[in-house]
Amino acid sequence: MNREFILNKLNSDRDKIWDVIIIGGGATGLGAAVDSASRGFQTLLIEQADFAKGTSSRSTKLVHGGVRYLAQGDVSLVFEALHERGLLMQNAPHLVRNQQFIIPIYEWWEGPFYNIGMKVYDMMAGKLGFGPSQKISKEETLSAIPNIDDTGLSGGIIYYDGQFDDSRLAINLAQTAFDNGAMVINYVKAVGFLKDKKNILNGVQLLNTENNETFTVRGKTIINATGVFTDKVKAMDEDVIEKSVMLSQGVHIILDKSFLQGDSAIMIPKTSDGRVLFAVPWHNKVIIGTTDTQVQTPTLEPRAKKEEIDFLLKTSALYLCKDPKIKDVLSVFAGLRPLAYSDNNKETKDISRRHKITVSLSGLITIIGGKWTTYRKMAQDVIDKAVLVGCLEEKESVTKNLPIHGFHKNTNFEEHLYYYGTDKIRMEETVLANNPGLSEKLHPDLPYIKGEVVWAVKHEMARNVEDLLARRTRALFLNAKASIEMAPLVAEIMAKELGMDSIWIRNQIEEYNQLADGYILKE
Repeated sequence: MNREFILNKLNSDRDKIWDVIIIGGGATGLGAAVDSASRGFQTLLIEQADFAKGTSSRSTKLVHGGVRYLAQGDVSLVFEALHERGLLMQNAPHLVRNQQFIIPIYEWWEGPFYNIGMKVYDMMAGKLGFGPSQKISKEETLSAIPNIDDTGLSGGIIYYDGQFDDSRLAINLAQTAFDNGAMVINYVKAVGFLKDKKNILNGVQLLNTENNETFTVRGKTIINATGVFTDKVKAMDEDVIEKSVMLSQGVHIILDKSFLQGDSAIMIPKTSDGRVLFAVPWHNKVIIGTTDTQVQTPTLEPRAKKEEIDFLLKTSALYLCKDPKIKDVLSVFAGLRPLAYSDNNKETKDISRRHKITVSLSGLITIIGGKWTTYRKMAQDVIDKAVLVGCLEEKESVTKNLPIHGFHKNTNFEEHLYYYGTDKIRMEETVLANNPGLSEKLHPDLPYIKGEVVWAVKHEMARNVEDLLARRTRALFLNAKASIEMAPLVAEIMAKELGMDSIWIRNQIEEYNQLADGYILKE
């Protein structure tokens, strides 16, 4: 997957008419590209920034049915999500792992209440379940999570859900789409639409943001999968549009592994704001989240508010022996959820996470809502709609049993580079074997090595230091200060691979430092 190759293909065949053009390179758009290409449709996906730059790299890293949705009575959504959870582990076993969660019990009524609820959750998962839930004693709870607050603790409920690395899955989906014949490209922005004499969409005006060159592509169907920017894209199609998305901000903090000893995650079923809170082991750190705050303006770099950070610190302190302080936070990140608009004054935490598909009079297909766990079903539904809108040949979706790029069944999640799946072998044979020095770590506090930089540039379309430190590796999210210290070395290696000069290196370091500073909390 090489950006120059794809750009050359687009430039050399300007008269090509694509079956499906997808705007947006997050979970939804990438899933749609995989579904479309694997059906045999001529597919093009364009992303204004980097793949999963926005919402899709800022999740709680869970592949789950949604215990909270069950409590809200949205049974069909939970059924769908649990089914998709099982398919995702089946199709991407190198990225999705079975994670044990414990609900700590402090009140007498919580044991039977949550035990029954989780048995229903197990039943709904059926054959695709990850393991049976069970009630455990106080001693068993403390054995699983030695540093949980034991004041008033009477026991716990164990259940199982999935965990994954969101931006790594996004890259693998881009590669899967490419492997199936799609063209996927980052740093290309849709700036306008083309229409025929009947005012029906038949193309997109594009801007290559790396060199400011513009060009056009033609297509039978155009899908708007731009998440929080949905209404901005719709505004290029229609003069007057009704608001279609509400924005909900979710914030997470990253702590050292010492704050959550053991391999189990904690699930707090109801916090003071009525949400679920998780404390989950992730890449040898602990991720705690999330919040749910309505915001008005979409941005690629949302920032956590003081009250959101205070809420996470105070709430997690109620359940952990070691109370986290601002100085303990290794990184803080925020993401915006694009929820289907609700005009009945619901709080964002109560708005359904279901997806919704609409078609404008000119034929623009828009998909909004949804969640990472159900990305595959969302993609199937939106391509089914594209078949109808574009009068494409009817072909069934094949993604239920389609292995995702890197598929490796017997993954050792304790081994570094596991998240590359079968590409780990290719990296070792083609990059590391030729230059043993590339096996050296980029920073003593994080596991990433120099060879990953070379690999990301050559095979994963990484274009700048942020791409590498935020999404190809997760350094920015795991330890923001360490990632800043890594930036100069990463910039030098990338410059050599990309053919860039010292000015590019200096600019990259400055730009990255400004970005990463927003992930560091100041006391």
